Amino acid sequence: MSKDHSYEVTVRWTGNTGSGTSDYRAYDRGHDVAVAGKPTIQASADPAFLGSPERWNPEDLLVASLSECHMLTYLSLCSRHGVIVTSYEDRARGRMREVPGSGGHFTEVVLNPLVTVPDASMLDKATTLHHEAHKTCFVANSVKFPVRHVPSVRVQPPAE
Repeated sequence: MSKDHSYEVTVRWTGNTGSGTSDYRAYDRGHDVAVAGKPTIQASADPAFLGSPERWNPEDLLVASLSECHMLTYLSLCSRHGVIVTSYEDRARGRMREVPGSGGHFTEVVLNPLVTVPDASMLDKATTLHHEAHKTCFVANSVKFPVRHVPSVRVQPPAE
């Protein structure tokens, strides 16, 4: 039986510098992303599109969503298959192409998770579970560009 889930987010533009959008360079791209009961994310456009470099932008958030979904799905699978993960870090990269006259689109996102397990006997299963996580990640199943993963799994060094 399938289940539907709903998500409600409020995006509020905070960048009116006095004359609204009277000119492309006349307004700030600043905005807040809010969900009831959670900290507000201060966001902007990518600096290439006159945004603030110190704020999150939609492209950052998309890549982060894909990375988070893969990680959470993977950790769940590991816990159900007896693989103990002691650390996980992903340096995910997204590539977007601007197309004159039609905006642009992401061409791919590459996830590079580095996973640590406590025992060499878990290496193979820990590696293969990335494929299963990729197949079942909600966010990766919702985008129309390739999401690749290049996992590395290592054994935790002995405590000194």
